[in-house]
Amino acid sequence: MSASAATLLGFDFGLRRIGVAVGQTVTRRARPLTTLNAQDGQPDWQHVRVLIQEWQPHELIVGLPVHLDGSEHERTRAARRFGNRLAGRFKLAVHFVDERLSSDEAERQLRQRGTRPGQHNKAEVDALAAQVILQSWLDGESSTIRAGTGE
Repeated sequence: MSASAATLLGFDFGLRRIGVAVGQTVTRRARPLTTLNAQDGQPDWQHVRVLIQEWQPHELIVGLPVHLDGSEHERTRAARRFGNRLAGRFKLAVHFVDERLSSDEAERQLRQRGTRPGQHNKAEVDALAAQVILQSWLDGESSTIRAGTGE
């Protein structure tokens, strides 16, 4: 990625909801954007297309869920499929980042804002988790794997 300004979209993949965040390389800041409904991990691709047309991202960041020990599981493979489909459909670079505990961090941030557990809706948590994932990538704290490289 160049040093010039670039917009990024980040995704917190889930089987029922997919959180989305937007960020910018100049400010190096991400913010929650929205949450997409999904059915068995399949989003409304038209809604994804609208977001991509609206924000014109240069790259996409997808959180990769893994066990605490770093080992992969079925949701890891589903998130990889989602990222690979994003890359194929929209011809954009997709990077995967370790998303361990991103939802826990999102809930912690909501608690700090005064929202008690059980009061936050899941869509808000998912969008905030996408922000955590994208912010982690912007901060360079996560190792990245590009979609389709097999790495």
